[in-house]
Amino acid sequence: MTNINIPVSVLNLAPIRKGQNSKDAIDSMVDLAQAAEKMGYTRYWIAEHHNTATLVSSATSILIKHTLENTETIRVGSGGVMLPNHSPLVVAEQFGTMATIYPDRVDLGLGRAPGTDMMTASALRRSSSQENVYTFPDDIQQLLTYFGPAEGQGYVKAYPGVGTNIPLYILGSSTDSAYLAAKLGLPYAFAAHFAPRHMEDALSIYRRQFQPSEYLDKPHAIICLNVIATETDEDAKLQSTTMQQFFLNVVRGTQSPMSPPVEDMDAIWTPGEKQMAESMTSVSLMGSKQTVKEQLTSFQEKYDVDEIMAVSYIYDQEKQKRSYEIFKEIVDEK
Repeated sequence: MTNINIPVSVLNLAPIRKGQNSKDAIDSMVDLAQAAEKMGYTRYWIAEHHNTATLVSSATSILIKHTLENTETIRVGSGGVMLPNHSPLVVAEQFGTMATIYPDRVDLGLGRAPGTDMMTASALRRSSSQENVYTFPDDIQQLLTYFGPAEGQGYVKAYPGVGTNIPLYILGSSTDSAYLAAKLGLPYAFAAHFAPRHMEDALSIYRRQFQPSEYLDKPHAIICLNVIATETDEDAKLQSTTMQQFFLNVVRGTQSPMSPPVEDMDAIWTPGEKQMAESMTSVSLMGSKQTVKEQLTSFQEKYDVDEIMAVSYIYDQEKQKRSYEIFKEIVDEK
């Protein structure tokens, strides 16, 4: 029996829509979190990006704190904190402080990429070395220790942080982190919303090599997918052109704000750009309620994941909320 009645969560990159300023984008982020909480979503994660004029998700922990302040029950976390940019101690202190103010509501998703270009990464860490990417496993171990019991601490401790047991999630967009998440017995979140090519292999590696730990007795795989659910398949196709323009930005290396839908994408992109952008979004759930339900069912028949994290690049905020509502209705149907 295919299980589609699984927990669902939200990922937000905190994009600036055309016509918005940074403050509007942050307000939109909170508004969506409040809506997701009312709908019964499990968690709401905020990404980390730097030197990107169209995303306001650079100071991720501050946005998480702001979201926690303006919600009551939903778990809020990072998707993710990019560890090459930060000292593990600083991360432990920040998240330990949030977990002290908002107990049992904070998640820490961790990535090994810098979430930016190398020049900006150097400016962030005040180091021109790329070594920080290779210290990822050690950095994770340090964080597990900082959040662990008092008797397991070394000389340097995170206050507050000790004993908060903040759940850690390893993020990945290739197979590398799947090995690490499996070895450490931690939950694993894969970024199929922009890197679907390695999803199947990463899932298989994680499940096959998983070693039970004090944190988790069996694998917990979260897949992040693009979800565009609307009243009709035709409208979903139209709304998806906002997402296509978003990924065209990535392909071109341009920084345009999140743009309204357009009738004809072929007037905007070249065949080569179209191919590249579509390969990044090849694993998406898109269409009417019935269509998305069928897509989700066949996805689960094949992959049987434990949780889906939805990211919806929809320009109209009411339609975006409605998309999350339709998606939640699908997984709640008995």
